[in-house]
Amino acid sequence: MKNILLLLILFTPTQLFSQNTYYLQPDRVFDGTQMQEGWAVLVTGNKISAAGPSAQLKPPKEATVIKLTGCTLLPGLIEGHSHLFLYPYNLTDWDTQVLKETDAYRTARATVHAKNTLMAGFTTVRDLGTEGAGYADVALKRAINEGIIPGPRMIVAGRAIVSTGSYGPKGYDDDSKIMLGAEPTDGNDLIRVVRDQIGKGADFIKVYADYRWGTKGEDRPSFTLDELKLVNEVTRSSGRYLVCHAKSKEAIKRAILAGAETIEHGDYLDEEVAQLMKQHNVTYYATLGAVDAIQQYRGWKKGKDPEPALVQQKKRSFKIALDAGVTIGMGGDVGVYHHGQNVYEMELMAEYGMKPLDILKAATSVNAKALHMENEIGSIKPGLLADLVAVKGDPTNNISDLRKTEFVMKDGVRFR
Repeated sequence: MKNILLLLILFTPTQLFSQNTYYLQPDRVFDGTQMQEGWAVLVTGNKISAAGPSAQLKPPKEATVIKLTGCTLLPGLIEGHSHLFLYPYNLTDWDTQVLKETDAYRTARATVHAKNTLMAGFTTVRDLGTEGAGYADVALKRAINEGIIPGPRMIVAGRAIVSTGSYGPKGYDDDSKIMLGAEPTDGNDLIRVVRDQIGKGADFIKVYADYRWGTKGEDRPSFTLDELKLVNEVTRSSGRYLVCHAKSKEAIKRAILAGAETIEHGDYLDEEVAQLMKQHNVTYYATLGAVDAIQQYRGWKKGKDPEPALVQQKKRSFKIALDAGVTIGMGGDVGVYHHGQNVYEMELMAEYGMKPLDILKAATSVNAKALHMENEIGSIKPGLLADLVAVKGDPTNNISDLRKTEFVMKDGVRFR
C-alpha cells in the first residue's frame, strides 16, 4: 500500500500541489481608499497575500515578477449597474431586443459583452435584470464561474419585479400575449414571486418602484409602501437585499422607507430625499451614462447643442446627492451603451463634479460594500481575492486613464 501511495505522489502533476505566485510592481497602488506610492503587491493562488512598500516587500524566489512601469494598480473595478443581455439602443431598439431576439441569441451576445467587460478591467458586475431573457443571467454566471467562458464575477437579479400594467413593451394589441421585460405581480402574490426568483438563482431582488405609467407618461410610483415592505421582509429573510429602480421623489422615499439598500437612477431626488438616503445609509447609483447616451441617440450633439432637459435634471440631482454627502456608487446602466466602455460613467461623474479619488472609491470599496462583498473584493489588502487591474497613467489626475488597461487579473488568474 505504501508503495502505491509513493507511486501516486511521484506521478501526480506538480501543478496540483503548487500555487502561482506573482509579485506585481507598479509605479503606484490605489488600495481602495487612497493612493500609495512605491508599493508592491504579492499574489499567492487566488488571494492577495501581501501589499506594502516595495523596499520592505521582497519577491519570493518562486514568484513571477511583473513590472508595471508607468502604471497604477487598482482593485478589480466593480460595475454596479449592468445589463449584459442588452446592447445599445441606437443599434437595435429595446422592444426589438426583448420581443424578437431569442434567449439563445441574446445569451450568445452576452458572452461577448462579458468578455469585453472583463478585459476593460471590470472584474465584478451587478447585473440588474435580463430584460426578457428569463434567468439566462444565472446560466451565464455559472459558465463564467466554471471557466467555460471569460467574464466578470456576476451578481444577478434574474427577471426583476414590476407592478401589473406598468412595464413594457407596450402599445401592442391586447389580444396578443406580449412578453414583458420583467415579471409582473402585486399584493400578497409578491411573496410567491420573490421566493420563486430567489429559488431560481437571484442574488438580490430588484423592484421597479416607479415607471413611466402616469397619465402623461411621467414616472409615477407603481407599488405602495406596504407592498415594498413586504418584498423587503421576504428578501431579507433569505439573507438577500432589496434594490429599487426609482426616479420620482415619492417612489424614492417609499423605497428607502421600505428598506431598499440602493436606489437606481434617482433622477428627481431633491435635498429632502438626499437627507433621507444619507440617514438610511442608502447607496445611490445615478446611471448618468444611460441618460447621456440616450439623448445622443435622439439627436443631441454633445458639446454643440444646448443640454437637453433630462441631462440638466440629472446634473442637478447628482450635485444635490454629492453636496449632501450621500454614498454614491459607480453604475452606469451599461448595456444602454457598449459593454467594455464602463469608464464612460466615471468620466461623467468627473464632469458632473465628483473628485477622481472618490470616483475610484465608488468603483471599488464603495461598490464592494454595497454588494455585501467588502470582505472579498474592492480593496488591495491581504486575504482578499486577487482581483487586480493595472492602467497606464494616474487616474487621480485623469479619470480617462482607466481606459488604458494593461493588466487584468481575476481570482488570481491573468486574463490580460
